[in-house]
Amino acid sequence: MKNSLFEKAYSYPSILKEEYEEIKAVHARVKFSKNDVVIRSGERCNEYYLVEKGLFRSFVFNYSGDEITTDFFIDGDVLIDVSSLFQRIPAMENIQALSDGVLWKIEYPTFQELFHKIEGFREWGRAWMASQLMSSKQRSIGMITLTATERYLNLLREKPQIIKQVPLKHIATYLGITDTSLSRIRKEISKET
Repeated sequence: MKNSLFEKAYSYPSILKEEYEEIKAVHARVKFSKNDVVIRSGERCNEYYLVEKGLFRSFVFNYSGDEITTDFFIDGDVLIDVSSLFQRIPAMENIQALSDGVLWKIEYPTFQELFHKIEGFREWGRAWMASQLMSSKQRSIGMITLTATERYLNLLREKPQIIKQVPLKHIATYLGITDTSLSRIRKEISKET
């Protein structure tokens, strides 16, 4: 595996080339098969992952017991349950492989060591967390202010492989709509193009 995954995921101007080597060295390569659960709700996370290859989703169960997809993870993403890892509490979400995949795992104590040792890594962490907070806020506002079609088009623009490879039922719950509504939106969009 080339360092490109690590340089992409941990992209920050002040991380030196040799520091990427050190960062890579403390990650362990792990494989998951389709439908494997990577993180289970109710268990405390002691690691997070970088996605080398594969599709993953996070989901929760609503008040009726239905699965609701909360996010998707693709190549180059950081796969994490932030609250569980950093607040040391049980995970609220499940994270499942939607395809066979390869992840690079880093344990929480090792992350903490790097965070205190490598200044650029520490600054990356702060920037990444701020970016995630902004994305989360935009998504929650978008669920209220955007139409279902606009939310679908945003997902298509940001992560086209999700639209092509993920079952419609997962995409629909992520967008906050029914499978039927999603089919209608897709049909309308295909007529326009």
